[in-house]
Order: sequence, then structure tokens, then C-alpha cells
Amino acid sequence: MSCRAAARTPNVCGVNDTLIVVSAASGALGRLVIGDLVSRVPAGQIVAAVRDPGRTADLAGRGVQVRRGDYDDAGSLREAFKGAARLLLISSPELDPGRRIAQHTAAIEAAGEAGVSSVVYTSVLGADVGDTGVAEAHHATERAIFASGLPYTVVRNPFYSEAFINAGLREAVASGELTSGTGGRGLNTALRADLAEAAAVVLTQDGHLGHAYDLTGPLWTYPQLVDVLSEVAGRPVSYRGDAAVPGALGWLHGQARAGMLETQTDDLALLLGRSPTTLRQAVAAALSAQIR
Repeated sequence: MSCRAAARTPNVCGVNDTLIVVSAASGALGRLVIGDLVSRVPAGQIVAAVRDPGRTADLAGRGVQVRRGDYDDAGSLREAFKGAARLLLISSPELDPGRRIAQHTAAIEAAGEAGVSSVVYTSVLGADVGDTGVAEAHHATERAIFASGLPYTVVRNPFYSEAFINAGLREAVASGELTSGTGGRGLNTALRADLAEAAAVVLTQDGHLGHAYDLTGPLWTYPQLVDVLSEVAGRPVSYRGDAAVPGALGWLHGQARAGMLETQTDDLALLLGRSPTTLRQAVAAALSAQIR
């Protein structure tokens, strides 16, 4: 039985005495991945590759090796990746697609030169079929990984639930109204912690090489969010769905309104060996400020 099929059975497969490197490890996703990894493998087998090691005393304090690995410094990446059996290449936070592609390409080349055995890349939903907008850099990176000849696994993440379900919901409870520009369409977001756990599973189990996983959380809508919010808060919250939402969040609402965030798969549940965090659980955590 492959580890993919056995994902629901703990300790069926695993990594023994191998080095796991997590790039961009000082970011929110990277820290969560490392937090999950230390529950699965000895901390000494984990390397946090970061731009500024001086800002990661908390990771070093957990017994994790910290190495400088700057996406803009190929030499530092080669050193950071040395000895890695598995590398989690977390996508750069750079927004400019051209620069992001250059950074990722440098990281892939460094991984090959450092003798990395396999690469896990955090891509985005739709990167396999789209090469514009948010998907542009991810599409190019996936192609670069495939062309490199390195054994790989791709995890295509959805947008984070935290962009919508966060402590800001308290304001909606206080005002008695929640607004959105989604038109009531569905969102397939997932909590960052669930996605981090899925990445840790891929890094510590066999049977995932050559696979690309399209990860989605349970589909939810803003009308459903209002119902859950009212129930969890213990007071009524009304809904207005024709709001003009400004900025980046407004763009996300527009994507939802166009039906672009309704793709569903079972891949996240398969990797987690459980159902992803529910809308109610996420709302309860957000209102109690426990959401990460």
C-alpha cells in the first residue's frame, strides 16, 4: 500500500535520519510547517532556511538548524540546501512575477547543485492550466521543476481562509452586519495551519513523488458565514452581499463572485487523514483570537 493511500494511517511510512529543509521558513506558513514537523521527526533533522537567521531564535530554540538561505543569493541557497533529502520550496513573497520567477528558478538550480533528493513546491490552484495573474510565477516554477529532472511533489494551495475569517469578524458582530462582494458564491479556502500540516505530511511520508495535489477546504459562502457567525457569537448578524470591498480583499471577493473559487477536490482531506477545519471551527477560533 502506498503512503498516499495510507495517508490516514499514522506512522505507516516516514523519513528516517534524513534532512528536511524548509525555505522561507520565517514566514507564517514556514513556521507552521516547522511546528508540525517537529512533532513528526527529530528537530535536528529539520533545517530552516531563512533570509535573516538573526530573527529566528525561536526556531533555533526548538532544536531546529537555522541556515541563511536568501532567494536573491544563489550561493546562500546552495549552502542552505546541502544534505537535504527533501526540500520544501515555499514560494517567495515577492509580488512581481518576473522577479519571483527568477528567485524560484535560482532556488531550483541551487537544489540541483546541492544534491537535493526531492523538492516539494507550494504552488497555487490553477497554476497547471493558467499562466497569467496570480498563477503566472507558479506556472513557470512548476515547469522549471519538471524540466530540472528533480523528483518533485507539487501542492497547489487555495487562498487562505484567514483573509476572510479572522478577528475582524468581531466588528461585524458588534455592528450587527457583515458585508461582502462575493454575490453569495462559494469559496474553497483553507486555513494556513491545515495547508502547513499537509506539506509536513508530504515531507515525512513516502509515496508522494510525481504527484500534484490540488488542495481545497470545505466550500462555504458568506450567507453561511453569517449564519455560523450569529450562532457562535450568540447574537444576530445580518448580511449585505452587494458591498464594494476595497483593495486586495475586494479583488478576492471579485474572484469569488465570478465563480473562480469553487473548485473542489478531496486532496487536502486525503493528505491530512481527516476533514479540513470546518467553517464553524474557523469562526469560533477567529472570535476567540486563536486563529493563526
